[in-house]
Amino acid sequence: MTMPSVLEGRLSLPVIASPMFIVSGPELVIAQCKEGIVGSFPALNARPLSQLDEWLYRIKSELADYAAANPDKKVAPFAVNQIVHASNSRLREDVALCVKHEVPIIITSLRAPDEVVSAVHSYGGIILHDVTTIRHAEKALEAGVDGLILVCAGAGGHAGRLSPFALVSEVRQFFDGPIVLSGAIANGRSVLAAQAMGADLAYIGSAFIATSEANAVDDYKNMIVEGVGEDIVYTNTFTGIHGNYLRPSVTKAGLDPDNLPGADKSRMNFGSGGISKSKAWKDIWGSGQGIGSVRNVQPVKVYVDQLKEQYAQAKAEINNKAL
Repeated sequence: MTMPSVLEGRLSLPVIASPMFIVSGPELVIAQCKEGIVGSFPALNARPLSQLDEWLYRIKSELADYAAANPDKKVAPFAVNQIVHASNSRLREDVALCVKHEVPIIITSLRAPDEVVSAVHSYGGIILHDVTTIRHAEKALEAGVDGLILVCAGAGGHAGRLSPFALVSEVRQFFDGPIVLSGAIANGRSVLAAQAMGADLAYIGSAFIATSEANAVDDYKNMIVEGVGEDIVYTNTFTGIHGNYLRPSVTKAGLDPDNLPGADKSRMNFGSGGISKSKAWKDIWGSGQGIGSVRNVQPVKVYVDQLKEQYAQAKAEINNKAL
């Protein structure tokens, strides 16, 4: 296993909480880091741009104060997600603010982050890049990223088609650095399974929507709690890139989940659905297939404690079977 140095000795569980559009904000990130898992948020969640500066200052100061007051606890570093795409007019300014605050981990999405790598490496930060295919992985490594987030079938938001068994195995044939695995991971057993497959860390998103600290409306949280894997629709209709969405939210928007038109990828729009007045992420809600493991809306601390217990129990059971 290859753990980035910025994470060594700072995690209570090998988990990165994925950045979720609208949902992830300072409250959620701070709560996650206090429990010893990496909290993250998309830079574009901070609107206007000046708010990003405020968020970064708040997260850094609150975590530093908490760590000083609780020297016996593992307090994880945080991460900021940057969308590397022509549609993101804020990329240069957002990266500059991350450099100013020396954000320890940058998560990049979509295109290989050539223009981001040197800026982040200038202060000792690391870059983890989202990929769904081998070609994407190779391009990201050529750009100089430090690790890969393999976004496999079943992941929330913009997800790939490949099984984690396939993608992890193939990537490990040419990359021995840090791998984070995403795809329907919502309980402690799945975290251990990700490591057994060859990943270093698990990437958990949808389950955190159903937490007290998440910036999501109650209907969204309840839909996560009441949902199962069958309630997920995989489509490129809403943003031009294939992603997983909650079927009931699509229906609520007045659309037929089983008869959605395709989208023109060259006209990507990360907000408007284009075929209705509803907007992706705001009205049509993203989710991964692992929500069948989520049965309550609860504080981050309670959920992470459950993950730890499940993870430890799964480890013990495997050890017993090996005897």
